[in-house]
Amino acid sequence: MTTHDIEIDVQAADIDAYGHVNNAVYLTWLDRAAWSHSAALSVSLETCVRMRRGMAALRTEIDYERAALAGDRVRIATWISACDRKLRCTRHFLLRRVSDGCVLARAQTGYVCLNLDTGRAMRMPPEFAAAYGSAVNTGVALPKS
Repeated sequence: MTTHDIEIDVQAADIDAYGHVNNAVYLTWLDRAAWSHSAALSVSLETCVRMRRGMAALRTEIDYERAALAGDRVRIATWISACDRKLRCTRHFLLRRVSDGCVLARAQTGYVCLNLDTGRAMRMPPEFAAAYGSAVNTGVALPKS
């Protein structure tokens, strides 16, 4: 199995006072990659809103290894490493600078299915269980750095 990849160009607004991409920007990038992958699995934002269900982040862990800088293009690979087909999924991310392949960050997010009307956890609709469950990829070989 493969990862789902997107590429993002670092914008001037992403740079903080230290001259590198602000840590909070990485969360936005992870979200963009996750939505892109979900849409590719036929679970788009529109589908979630129509079904009144969505996968909400419970916890995100990010290990920052190198700084992304102005002018960089960043490739974000994402994959689902676990899905119980009921309530929870785990998604991983690997961020690399395109120009040299340097690993910038690694991340993992745990998600739970929510009822968008009540904000409470609720069993995944069959469409979510099928899409996310069939996308589980435990065979991704990660670089050491």
